[in-house]
Amino acid sequence: MVAADTEQLDAVNDDMRMVASTCSDNHILSTLFANPVIPEHKKAAVLRDLFAERVSKISMLFMEFVVRKRRSVNLRGIADAFVQLYRDHNGIVLSQLVTATPVSEDIKDAVRQKVGDFTHKNVELETTVDPLILGGMSITFDGNMFDARISTAVANLRKEFSKNVYESKL
Repeated sequence: MVAADTEQLDAVNDDMRMVASTCSDNHILSTLFANPVIPEHKKAAVLRDLFAERVSKISMLFMEFVVRKRRSVNLRGIADAFVQLYRDHNGIVLSQLVTATPVSEDIKDAVRQKVGDFTHKNVELETTVDPLILGGMSITFDGNMFDARISTAVANLRKEFSKNVYESKL
């Protein structure tokens, strides 16, 4: 990998995170990259205008290569894949914490610690607030899920009460 060989892995990771975020936030950009009628040199010019001052030279050259090979529609997926490879290379696990209300840094640190102890990896934590879960929390990482949401407990109780376990003794 060129980024690792030139010791620019962290910089390229930051660049790919920015590219993925920009592509996901900007529907017009995604539409432009997906349009086969727009020539590649115009797509490359748009990339240069957007990112040339904000990303490293290696990242810019790679993105231009992707466009030249007519894969610009896949740019966001490629950036996301690079970020995941970076995590794997550095022993980082992505974990999502979903709560009903915002949580303090102490709770985030405790979740990082518990997930880290379970996976034996460093933890990158993303938090989301979802008032529909009523309370509690949900933690996902590496295909695992710890579900302590009140909404799940209520749904399980509804399911149990819907069963008729009453036996008549008459």
